[in-house]
Amino acid sequence: MDGRGAAVRRREALGAAAGLLGAALAAGCGQGGGATGAAGGPGAGEAAKGPVPPPGHVPPAAAPRRFPGLPGLIAHGPRDRPRVALTFDGRGDPDLARTALARCEQAGARVTVLAVGAWLAEHPGLARRILDGGHEIGNHTEHHLDLAALDDRAAYEEIAACARRLRRLTGSIGTWFRPSPTASASPLVQRLARRAGYPHVLGCDVESLDHAATRVAAVTRKVAGELRNGSVVELSLGRPVTVDALPLLLAEIGRRGLHAVTATELMDRPAADVTRTAR
Repeated sequence: MDGRGAAVRRREALGAAAGLLGAALAAGCGQGGGATGAAGGPGAGEAAKGPVPPPGHVPPAAAPRRFPGLPGLIAHGPRDRPRVALTFDGRGDPDLARTALARCEQAGARVTVLAVGAWLAEHPGLARRILDGGHEIGNHTEHHLDLAALDDRAAYEEIAACARRLRRLTGSIGTWFRPSPTASASPLVQRLARRAGYPHVLGCDVESLDHAATRVAAVTRKVAGELRNGSVVELSLGRPVTVDALPLLLAEIGRRGLHAVTATELMDRPAADVTRTAR
């Protein structure tokens, strides 16, 4: 009996040791071969996904796109889809600009800001603020001069200087170019824009004339009277009358069943799904 009992005890001891060894090996494998993370932390499967971007890493902004079949100067998007693009001249009071962006976001609208380079030089954080809100940013020349009054070299430098500034701030020259002081562009300006990296110039088919307006009703009446599928609306980002008019404009867009999207989304075919709408 004593011999048989000793043998049983030896087998039990060996089994317990094997169990402990197996548990230790399993724990080591579960930690990705020696990782020091606590339970529930990153494991081998997550590590296999690749290196984690360093803290503060920001991907570059979108670059200009060529839209085959569309002209060099684009004034509106397709008329067969319930979409419009609100495009803003990026200059003026920076606090009003932030308020305008916030009001668009509250309504689910994504917009396009054509920024003046000198304005971004004074308020560089606004470039990232625009992008972080889900909007897109473009080029509205460096100093907002009348390109038609400049010689070819000076006009090109106005475009190129703003493009360089956008690249420094966002990693891209921006998605669109719009000339100053108006949204129209001569064939020469279109050629200069292409030389600077912009396949298309973004015009508009609805001018709000908010730069000359003193009453909200004047802005809303002008825009609402001309708004339709595919419209590209020109607005000012940092003007009080525009900021005050935005809630009414966004509500009217929603009432008509339209979606406020970026200019790139407006031109894109096939259409990307609209998950945020102006309401």
